[in-house]
Amino acid sequence: YLTREGLINETMFTEVSSFILNNQYQVNPVNSVAQKNTKISYRERAKLVSNPVAKRIFNLMEDKKTNLALSADITNCSELLRIADLLGPHICILKIHVDIMVDFSSQFIQLLQELAKKHDFVIFEDRKFADIGNTVKEQYSRGIYKIRDWADLINAHGVSGDGVLLGLKEEASGYDRGCLLVAQMTSLGALTNCGYSDAVVQMAERSSEFVIGFISTSKLIDGENFLYMTPGVNMAVSGDELGQQYLTPEIVVRDRKCDVIIVGRGIYNALDPLSEAIKYKEAGFKAYLQRLEL
Repeated sequence: YLTREGLINETMFTEVSSFILNNQYQVNPVNSVAQKNTKISYRERAKLVSNPVAKRIFNLMEDKKTNLALSADITNCSELLRIADLLGPHICILKIHVDIMVDFSSQFIQLLQELAKKHDFVIFEDRKFADIGNTVKEQYSRGIYKIRDWADLINAHGVSGDGVLLGLKEEASGYDRGCLLVAQMTSLGALTNCGYSDAVVQMAERSSEFVIGFISTSKLIDGENFLYMTPGVNMAVSGDELGQQYLTPEIVVRDRKCDVIIVGRGIYNALDPLSEAIKYKEAGFKAYLQRLEL
């Protein structure tokens, strides 16, 4: 049309046509919500995985009818233990940052493990390991925190390459442990773009006996062997003053096909944390059941 109307000449037409032909972009499944096999239950998916932590999470989500992970960014040990005891019956995973605890002690870890056993939830240390293999080995199993000894689940960035996983796997040998890779983030301006997510998925597939899934805002690939956990979940779509972007349980679980909703301040800063946790628990699991029916 543009050529016929004299708006561009033949040379321009040829150059543009050539550019379009040589720059076709095929959508990679990693970059979009994977749609296949989303009707399989958590229980059935537990049978597909070999990692004991992944198997446990899938089973306890079905047993407790909850896909809620509590993000307890709490700095006081006694307060964190109180919240864990109060909300433990309604969560599948407790996510903490041990390095922000102002009164950390080995007794705290012992009491936390007792609560995890009492209420049947997984302890997830949100350390986001990102260094070279030799360094993360030390960070994981040594120092004052000795994370390897008590955290069922950890996570890592893929930015430093496969070495981070090789180091963590080596230290986890002989323990029932699992790792999540950070593939996408919910903060405004995050640099975890499609190419990065694609590379992270490939890393996970190379270490699938240890990597059980992803921190992501959507399902990344077809198949049901990986667990998808999504932070930044709130009943109302919004954001905070530091750029955190929130998504509802329905968007995350039913529409984007993720498995676990991670909720923090929306629960433990509420006037009634128990009531709020139950609301999220019910909303998240309802979205999962709706996904099975689609």
